[in-house]
Amino acid sequence: MDPRPDIAANRLSPECLAIRFADAHPPLTGGQAAIEADRCYFCYDAPCVEACPTGIDIPGFIRGIATGNLAGAARTILESNILGGSCARVCPTEILCEGACVRTAQEEKPVVIGALQRHATDWQMDEGTQPFPRAAETGRRIAIVGAGPAGLACAHRLALHGHTVTILDARPRPGGLNEYGIAAYKLPDDFAQHEIDFITAIGGITIQTDRMLGRDITLAELETTYDAVFLAIGQAGVRALGIAGEERDGVLNAVDFIAGLRASSTGADVPVGRRVVVIGGGNTAIDAAVQARRLGAEEVTLVYRRGAETMSATKVEQAWAQTNGVAIRYWAAPLRIDGPDGAVGSITFTRGRLLDGRPVHDQDTFTLEADMVLKAVGQLFLPDPLDRGAIAIENGRIRVDAHGRTTRRLVYAGGDCTPGADLTVVAVREGRDAAEAIHADLTTATGA
Repeated sequence: MDPRPDIAANRLSPECLAIRFADAHPPLTGGQAAIEADRCYFCYDAPCVEACPTGIDIPGFIRGIATGNLAGAARTILESNILGGSCARVCPTEILCEGACVRTAQEEKPVVIGALQRHATDWQMDEGTQPFPRAAETGRRIAIVGAGPAGLACAHRLALHGHTVTILDARPRPGGLNEYGIAAYKLPDDFAQHEIDFITAIGGITIQTDRMLGRDITLAELETTYDAVFLAIGQAGVRALGIAGEERDGVLNAVDFIAGLRASSTGADVPVGRRVVVIGGGNTAIDAAVQARRLGAEEVTLVYRRGAETMSATKVEQAWAQTNGVAIRYWAAPLRIDGPDGAVGSITFTRGRLLDGRPVHDQDTFTLEADMVLKAVGQLFLPDPLDRGAIAIENGRIRVDAHGRTTRRLVYAGGDCTPGADLTVVAVREGRDAAEAIHADLTTATGA
C-alpha cells in the first residue's frame, strides 16, 4: 500500500485550486456577443423557443443584443425566466434551445444561445436594478417551502402581483441545488447568492433559513397562517447501492461531496481520494467526478451500468469529463466494496450487456482499486415532512395538475418533488406557473 494518506485535503495549492475552479466558460465580450447575435436567423416559428421549457422569446432577446438594446434583451429573458442567469450557465442547452437551432440542420454550429443569454442577464444584474415594478400590495400572504429555483421563481412572480411571500428553507443558505448541488466551476463567485439578491430586490419577499418542514413547522401550521402554500422541497433522499461494503469509510453520496465543496471558500479543505470511483450516469456523477479530479485525485473513474447513449448526462457533459481526465466505463454494475479496517480499498463490478432490449449483468467481473467511492445513482423524494395522508403521492412524487395544484386546497407544489424532468429550467417554469395559479385562485376566491 502507498504510505501516503488515501483521502486527504490540501492536495493542491490554493493558487492551483483557484485556477481549476474558476469560471469554466468565461463570458462573451461585447464584440463577441454582437458577432454571435448576427448569426441568428430570427426565425418566425423559432424551434429554439419551443425547446425552451420556460418559452423565452429567444429571437427577440438576440435581436436586442444585435441592436445594442441589452436592457430590452434582458427583460425579454427575465419576464419568462427570472433565473435566466443561472439557467444560462447550467442548462443543457445542447439538447434544448441550441439543439433545436436551425443552423444545425445545415450541419453548422448552432447559435450559442446560452452564452448570449448570460451576456444579457449579467448586464442587467450588474446594473443592480430590478426591471419589473411590483404591483400594489394585495394583503395576501403565501408561504413557500424551499428556496431553490422553483421556490424563488414562484416567489418573484407572486411578489410581482403584489403578494407578500415568506420562503422557508432547511439549509443555512438559500439557493437549493444552485447553491449546494452544482459544480463550483459552473456557478463560481457566489453567483447563486447574487442572483437571489437580484430576485428579492423586487420587494415583498422574506427568506428564513434553517427552517425545516416537519421539524420547525408543519404544513397544517402554514395553512393556518398563510393564504396559500407552495411546496418546493426537492428530493432530500439519496438512493443506496444496496451492495456489501457500502457502509465503509470513504463511501460518500456525490451530492454531499459536491455540497461540501460548494461550502468551501477555496476547496483546499475538502478531502479527496487518490483513486476515486464515481457510480452513476447523470450530471451529478459528472460534476462529482470532474471536481474530484480538479481537487487533485490522481485517478478518477466514472462507472455506469448501461451504455453511453442512455446516460442522462449529455454527450457534451461526458466529453467534458473525459477532457478533464476522467475515465468512463460503461456496462458495469457495482457488486461489492472491499478494503482493510473498514475502509475502501477496491470495488468490484459485474459486466453487463443488452439482452432482448433490457440490460442484464451476468458476465464476468472486474475490480478497480479505490480509496473513495462517490454514489450518484439518483435522489428520492421524502414525503416525511408532509402531514400523513394530507397530499396525494404518486410514483414517488407529489401529484399535481398542470398548474401545480396538489390534492389539497390552496397547497401547490413544483420542482424536483413533482413529476417531470429534474432540470433547473423546468423547476423555474413550474414555480412561475404555480404562482400564476395561486394568484388566479386567490383572486377568484375573494372576488378581487
